Amino acid sequence: MSRPFVIAVPIADRARAHAFYTEGLGLEAVGEPAEDGIPEPLRLHLGTDVHLMGIPRGGFAWVTTPHDTAARGTSECLLSWSVTGPGDVDAAVQRARAAGAEVLVEPGDSPWGYSALFTDPDGHLWTVLVARDG
Repeated sequence: MSRPFVIAVPIADRARAHAFYTEGLGLEAVGEPAEDGIPEPLRLHLGTDVHLMGIPRGGFAWVTTPHDTAARGTSECLLSWSVTGPGDVDAAVQRARAAGAEVLVEPGDSPWGYSALFTDPDGHLWTVLVARDG
């Protein structure tokens, strides 16, 4: 039986995170909406059997105790999003920026392909790229 793999990240504001991921990155939220119209927990479909879950920072710290939650601006993880072509990288960055992302590295050529680097509204690092062959 297949079970979803879930990547959990701390978030400061559920509505802001929901808007960023659904409107900015085009991800689909899954689950029944709570009273605020946002699924609780905030879970987003990344691909076959893979979900991203946004957990409010206080709850995240409770779940990860005794391990400390990384402070904003400290990265323990890089979320990578592979797309088909350079135009897809450009479009993804444009949508992410409009939804509140801070673009740290504009789209362009890099040793590993055509890529860009941005943070979501909670400071989590994302790279969107077309990987080089070989």
